Amino acid sequence: MRVLSRFAILVTLMVAGLAQANPGLPERSLRPEMRPAIPDVVPAQSAADNRGLQRWIEVFRTRATAQGITSGTFDSAFRGVRYNAEIIQRDRNQSEFIKTIWEYLDTAASDTRVRNGQAAMRQNAALLDAIEARYGVEKEVVVAVWGLESSYGAFRGSEPLIEALATLAYDGRRGRFFEQQLIAALKITQNGDVAPSNMTGSWAGAMGHTQFIPTSYLAYAVDFTGDGRRDIWSDNPADALASTAAYLANFGWISGQPWGVEVQLPSGFDYTQANRRIEQLPSEWARLGVTGIDGRMVPDYGDASVLLPAGAQGAAFLIFHNFSVIERYNTADAYVVGVGHLADRIGGGREIQADWPRNDRALVFAERQELQRRLTAAGHNTQGIDGRIGPLTIDAIRSYQRSQGLVPDGYAPLSLLARLR
Repeated sequence: MRVLSRFAILVTLMVAGLAQANPGLPERSLRPEMRPAIPDVVPAQSAADNRGLQRWIEVFRTRATAQGITSGTFDSAFRGVRYNAEIIQRDRNQSEFIKTIWEYLDTAASDTRVRNGQAAMRQNAALLDAIEARYGVEKEVVVAVWGLESSYGAFRGSEPLIEALATLAYDGRRGRFFEQQLIAALKITQNGDVAPSNMTGSWAGAMGHTQFIPTSYLAYAVDFTGDGRRDIWSDNPADALASTAAYLANFGWISGQPWGVEVQLPSGFDYTQANRRIEQLPSEWARLGVTGIDGRMVPDYGDASVLLPAGAQGAAFLIFHNFSVIERYNTADAYVVGVGHLADRIGGGREIQADWPRNDRALVFAERQELQRRLTAAGHNTQGIDGRIGPLTIDAIRSYQRSQGLVPDGYAPLSLLARLR
């Protein structure tokens, strides 16, 4: 689920336990999406809640069988399933933990995560070479997804998936979505890929080494080992890593093209050109003074747009088609940059060279809503007050910045909100 748009500057993270007590251990997944804090007290499962779920399951059986789920599959999958109050508590208690993109990247591409990724590359060299040869997706990218999703397999999730999805479909905020995932999970067990008791994952239904949701698994997972099962849960990561490569290849991955390249912008750059809708070859950007960090023209890998994930005061990138392919995995800009940058560093690339505006902090949800209200009141209509810094809000920010003689980079720091106040 997109938390902020691809133009967004700040990323909302709902990740518990980011602190790494032992730097020698792998770090936890850092997917930049809404993840709830784990409640201090988990409510007891009430008899009424469980009775309600059991009645729902009986009604759901008709819908499931209508979509091809056999009675045997259904009964086996739902044996022992009960209402899971902790799952609902996690879904409903989503206190915001806000990180800026530079805070996110500090952990996503930390030295520890890079070292662990390089070790994973060495340990799985033959497998990764074979996957890259078959699907044309660079092995560093596949490993980077693995690193961000499950810390190279260390944290794959242990929730019983049928119970979690049934509870969310019955009592969650997005019942239709979770019922769709539940049907897909039942089809996976019916296909024989995994027994219901071994189908585990995150509380919200993501599974395996690279955290596929059930519908994506059905559409894109592959049996790379040739044993007749698409097993993304086992300690052997072969099927999971190949499935990730197959997924990216399906959405048009271009072998040899970078996700993005850090660039430097010329003095007087027109920041309205930093727009995903504006694409041209790097050689054309070079005529406008946009060059690599080394001052040389970026090779013409394909059409590119300028991305400023922290406005004029942070790093700038030329991003290519492969950026949008990684977005199919997770649409948050921070995640895409995190995967791409981690892949680069695992392959021996250097850290991002530009400074970040580290004195800034992210706007919380209420502040983003206030920003939209104040921009609209000042004559720069955001076309809605939803707390999401999407393209329309960024256009409004740029309009306001131009009216105030500011750099129109679309960036929304706390100082901009203070000025509007």
